[in-house]
Amino acid sequence: MANNIDPKQLTGLLNAVSRKIGIPAEQLRSELEAGKFDSAIAAMDNKEAARFREAVNNPKLVEKMMSTPQAKALYNKLSGK
Repeated sequence: MANNIDPKQLTGLLNAVSRKIGIPAEQLRSELEAGKFDSAIAAMDNKEAARFREAVNNPKLVEKMMSTPQAKALYNKLSGK
């Protein structure tokens, strides 16, 4: 995972995603850290999966998306802040 992302934010995001797609957060974390995205992609429609693959292949895009006010607001909403 990216070193410049706050670990608390990352944990909150993983928890939110795991609830959404029905996979335990630790399983999701392990798979993502191992570069396996099968569980995450299986829960997406084709358009979402394509966008996810694009983001995964472009770390700068992920960093840019995570730093937007919308991403921060979504994190705050999902984490109850």
